Amino acid sequence: MIFRSYPLRPGTMPDEDDLEQLREERLEELQERAQEPDEEAVEAQRQQAEAQKKAVLRQHLTDGARQRLNSVKMSRPDFGEQVEQQVVALARSGRIQGKIDEEKMKQLLKELKPDSKSFNVRRR
Repeated sequence: MIFRSYPLRPGTMPDEDDLEQLREERLEELQERAQEPDEEAVEAQRQQAEAQKKAVLRQHLTDGARQRLNSVKMSRPDFGEQVEQQVVALARSGRIQGKIDEEKMKQLLKELKPDSKSFNVRRR
């Protein structure tokens, strides 16, 4: 909280202009705080979404598939996150029958794998 002090002569009361200026500044501060998202609330929502995602993955993946997905996330976190989002989307839409085993996970990874960029370098 920022407090501003204004020089007043000892024994004098602030006049209406000073009081009005203080009120306006305080109102601006309160409006700025109201517009800023509460960091704790945002963090709590993020953690809740992460917990829900983990629960869906636990429900729809076998241990082997989960291990394979974790291996992918260790080597390529962005791609692993994309695969997780795809599995969650499939589960929420009801397109997963039973659990995804390791073979189905391999197939899903192949389908989602981005095109590899190969470069051929020729030396003359």
